[in-house]
Amino acid sequence: MFSYRHAYHAGNHADVLKHITLIATLQHLMQKDAGLTLIDTHAGVGLYRLDGDFTETGGEARDGVVKLLAKLLPAEKAAATAPLVVAPAIQAYLDLIASYNPSGLLRVYPGSPFVLHHLLRAESRDKLKLFELHPTDSRVLSANIAQLEAGRQIAVARQDGFESLKTLLPPPPSATGSRRAAVLIDPSYEVKTDYGKVSACIQENLKRFATGTYMVWYPVIPRPEAHDLPRRLKTLATQAKRPWLHATLAIGQDPSHGIGDRPGLTASGMFVINPPHTLKGALQAALPQLLEILGRGKGQAQSLDTGG
Repeated sequence: MFSYRHAYHAGNHADVLKHITLIATLQHLMQKDAGLTLIDTHAGVGLYRLDGDFTETGGEARDGVVKLLAKLLPAEKAAATAPLVVAPAIQAYLDLIASYNPSGLLRVYPGSPFVLHHLLRAESRDKLKLFELHPTDSRVLSANIAQLEAGRQIAVARQDGFESLKTLLPPPPSATGSRRAAVLIDPSYEVKTDYGKVSACIQENLKRFATGTYMVWYPVIPRPEAHDLPRRLKTLATQAKRPWLHATLAIGQDPSHGIGDRPGLTASGMFVINPPHTLKGALQAALPQLLEILGRGKGQAQSLDTGG
């Protein structure tokens, strides 16, 4: 069974792709003053220690955020010869990570709930809705969010995110009367039925709220459902006459692994329906740099496709 409980993989290459896409998307959406309803359907615990038991077991951050930070040193520490010009989307991600590690040592990794919280605007009365069904993770998430003392700006519920999403869409109007929402859907995909649930969720909620921005993360693994999901999402977006963007990043197999070793997750994708017009350019600049820095062994690739 494919396992992707968030805590085991915090800060890996899939998180890097997901959170760079998330930040670049929201930075554009928040250029408008009108408030946003932000929804994370599978929130995990929200905040992860990279020296904790879960992350030490997999050590996947070493091939993700740790490797990225090691390569992209601040300008004053970089070699004087030909310093790399960091893509703005990657720099925004690194700046956010740094804000959670003021000592300069990478010990804490913010999951999607804390990335979303970091971008919330009190003056625009943005709202954040977090769902996590796993009993242990839900309790930890609630405790982590409570430390923020954000009051009613953030709500946490131990509920099925697929089912709960439809209760929030369309979102309530902002102070200006507009209805705006951005949704992140990234289940564990531990069971293959999750792929069908993602498709059904998007299909239903596009009918309910066609103008929302929907961001779907998924693993690229040798399973038919994983390869069919982006094709299905593309069809749903096209049928709804909505624009879409599809980005993938494959870092390749670790050359140190022997024959018969489990390779772990080597690739993932982000599918965004109703992406901001700036997202394509942001990822066009970021993806080649991510591949150059995080790539390893055979099977390295990156792709970006848009439509609508």
